[in-house]
Amino acid sequence: MSALRIPRRVATSDLPSAVPGVWHADSLSADQQRTQPSGYALLDEQLPGGGWPVGALSEVLQPLPGLHEWQLVLPALAQALATRSGAVVGVAPPYEPFGPVLQARGLTARRLCLVQAQGASALWAVEQALRCRDVLAVMAWLPQVQPAALRRLQLAAAQQQQLLWVFRPLAAAPKALPALLRLQVQSPTRVSRQGQGAQGKAVAFPAMEVNILKRRGPPLVQDLHLPACHTRLALELAAQAARRQALHEAAHGMGLAVQPAQGLARHHAAASLPEETGAEGRGHALDRAAAAVLGG
Repeated sequence: MSALRIPRRVATSDLPSAVPGVWHADSLSADQQRTQPSGYALLDEQLPGGGWPVGALSEVLQPLPGLHEWQLVLPALAQALATRSGAVVGVAPPYEPFGPVLQARGLTARRLCLVQAQGASALWAVEQALRCRDVLAVMAWLPQVQPAALRRLQLAAAQQQQLLWVFRPLAAAPKALPALLRLQVQSPTRVSRQGQGAQGKAVAFPAMEVNILKRRGPPLVQDLHLPACHTRLALELAAQAARRQALHEAAHGMGLAVQPAQGLARHHAAASLPEETGAEGRGHALDRAAAAVLGG
């Protein structure tokens, strides 16, 4: 009896750089998954295909609901709505979004449907929205959803080729879920959120710190820092901070006492956090201060 021939092991370095159907785990996936640009060039560089996956589940984890999700997905929604028909459905949002800001960013009220539901009812609403041909994208706040339910949502999104975001708390990060893409977003620390003003001095600006927990590619080495408000608002806040810094330094040089300015802190809080109260006693996920700057 002849001895069995054991095939030689092939290292990935021995393979050609581009083989159809073969993905190298040390590089971003380049498969045929459709994507929607996120509107953030820095983020698109780190997402397989250069954007949010279409027809797949994207999970976003954050410490507090209503903090950054609208700022994170609005640029992508605006681009998608400009080229495709359909509505955006938001299921169980913790705060009511401020309509004028959404409209200024490209999401009009007639193309947005908000569904207030909890528990099993919220899950049912998400699944029904994903099975509707007139729905372009679904945003769902499902803090207690089970993996089996997420697999059903993933299949429903794939059937209709829709954008699907599920927002959950940071405590869900250790659990293995069927999401094709998992991101963690939070406010950066005081040190890491310092930008550069006109005089080269550090000034605070609203930002999002994004970490990619799961993607078809190598781990993300360093967190991404994205603006947490409209670019024009961020520039205005940075300019205000630079002017106040210059005024403070000039007054300090003359030996004058200057009270710390509160305007930037108020604008910063308005651009980054939901209002405590809004219409009918409910909070808003986006603030009127942003709309005032955008309309100026």
